Amino acid sequence: MPVVRKTITLSDTQDAWIKRQIARGAFTNDSEYIRDLVRRDQEAEARLGDLRQAIAEGLDSGISERSLDQIWAEAEARAANA
Repeated sequence: MPVVRKTITLSDTQDAWIKRQIARGAFTNDSEYIRDLVRRDQEAEARLGDLRQAIAEGLDSGISERSLDQIWAEAEARAANA
């Protein structure tokens, strides 16, 4: 995989934070920490997209004839079978 070199500017506080994460063994270097942040942001964005899609589908489906208790029971049954 090709890589791109970036130059970033951090505050002293941010730099110290990254150094502490490395010192505690969570990461081996600054780049690894930054790449992890980017990956987590990408995953969060994907989850947010999925949530937005689910909300749109729910809104598009219209008003249900089922009661809240029925909807809840169906959701619990699906979760138990998952």
